[in-house]
Amino acid sequence: MILFQTLRRAVTGRARTLAAVLSLTAVVLFASGCNKLKARDNLNNGVNAFKAGNYTGAADFFKMAIEQDPELPVARLYLATAYMQQFVPGTDTPENKQFEESAMREFNEVLKTDPKNGLATASIANLYYQTKDFANAETWYKKVVDNDPKNKEGYYTLGVIAWTEFVAPDREARIANNMKPEDPGPLKDAKKRAELKEKYWASLTQGIEYEKKALEIDPEYENAMSYMNLLVRYRADLQDTKEAYDADRKEADGWVDKALQTTKIKAERKAANPNAKTQ
Repeated sequence: MILFQTLRRAVTGRARTLAAVLSLTAVVLFASGCNKLKARDNLNNGVNAFKAGNYTGAADFFKMAIEQDPELPVARLYLATAYMQQFVPGTDTPENKQFEESAMREFNEVLKTDPKNGLATASIANLYYQTKDFANAETWYKKVVDNDPKNKEGYYTLGVIAWTEFVAPDREARIANNMKPEDPGPLKDAKKRAELKEKYWASLTQGIEYEKKALEIDPEYENAMSYMNLLVRYRADLQDTKEAYDADRKEADGWVDKALQTTKIKAERKAANPNAKTQ
């Protein structure tokens, strides 16, 4: 009899413990479910605020959504985008710097769980480009085209970076050689020309290849044509002979003509069919 009572008390105690655990689990699951619902409500509110141009309010909603449901990755992507929308390139203020850093941080958080996220990768590349950190911009735009080989903007921007990095040194060399912008080249100082050629020839040539890639994807990409002109035209200053210089300039002029012709064709096409989609 004593043994039976002891066993009954033990079973009853375990049952009560199990009931308490199940009850606590139910409460946790209920709370978790409520938080997930609240997170989605805040996500929707954030999207509405974002569409209305209220990026500060949108960021607040997205932050609450993340707190309520850390496993809602789209909320973090939206939060990063809301910060980026408030960032103004070229504005040197602590607040603007904070927007840049916050956007960069959140986009990197997105990539921790989704390493191939195209929007996050392209946004980081663009932030580096807008802040003139061209070394990092180049690294990240290479990731953009690695993830998406059909991304014409990625190839185009890589070409732009190559030209941008050469513009100032080329102009400085021309000034040092008493050469006006319109004066024919190549650069007169052979030593300086060789120095610049060693440093920039490969990147300029690679930039031309990037623009060619963009044009393979979209043969009517006028922006890529414009930078083909600039890359070839500026690279001409590094040629060793007048003949090679003239050949590059002739090719560059050809790209100017092609860009103008393409712009005209697109305009005529648009006039003939105003509702047609453009690339």
